[in-house]
Amino acid sequence: MRVYLCRLTLHENLFFATREVGRLYETGRYLHNYALTYALGLTAAPYFHREQVPRYGEQLHGLNERGIYVTPARGVEVEYSLATFKYADNHYHVQMEPGRLNTPSFGRAKEIAVGSVFEFVVLSAHEVLSVPRWIRLGLWRSKAAISVTHTTDARASAQQEHTASLPLNPLDVPAAPRVFDLISMPPSSLIDYALVTCDWWMWQATDTVWRLPQGMQYTIPG
Repeated sequence: MRVYLCRLTLHENLFFATREVGRLYETGRYLHNYALTYALGLTAAPYFHREQVPRYGEQLHGLNERGIYVTPARGVEVEYSLATFKYADNHYHVQMEPGRLNTPSFGRAKEIAVGSVFEFVVLSAHEVLSVPRWIRLGLWRSKAAISVTHTTDARASAQQEHTASLPLNPLDVPAAPRVFDLISMPPSSLIDYALVTCDWWMWQATDTVWRLPQGMQYTIPG
């Protein structure tokens, strides 16, 4: 298994609504593996959808056949920035007559600030991949730089109990984690510091032994 250990550095503030608390829209400190997979250009969604329904199963299934998988990203150095925005609360009748009130409303967006750094891994069983230098993420299509800090062939390790070195999408892990931290975020929650009994991919980089479960693939509930 070929492993690409990647670091992502934001060059623009990143916003996506992980959590909404009243008028505060908060961006979490993890990046979902679905979002990263699309941003890296490994799969794509059509620009126009007649129905605004995600097609993750259709669009990610081909990567399982190619033996390619992207993990979620964990924030290594994360700073936040608060932005205030205004939107008009317009009310219209069925006859499209304007309502009597046009009162501006205000909200706040908690964005991940420029310079924040994340870490994730791309796995490829068969192909030599070219990881893009620049990608765009989030609601504002924010610019981010990608650097591949380490590339190696991971070795297979027999079934043992270990803690995964990176956050996981539990839907994609063949063995049920025993202990983990839950990260609630759409479209499916992630887990971090997951203690799993399974076969592992192992490699060494930056004086650290890294471990990820074998057999991870995109699994979308029907």
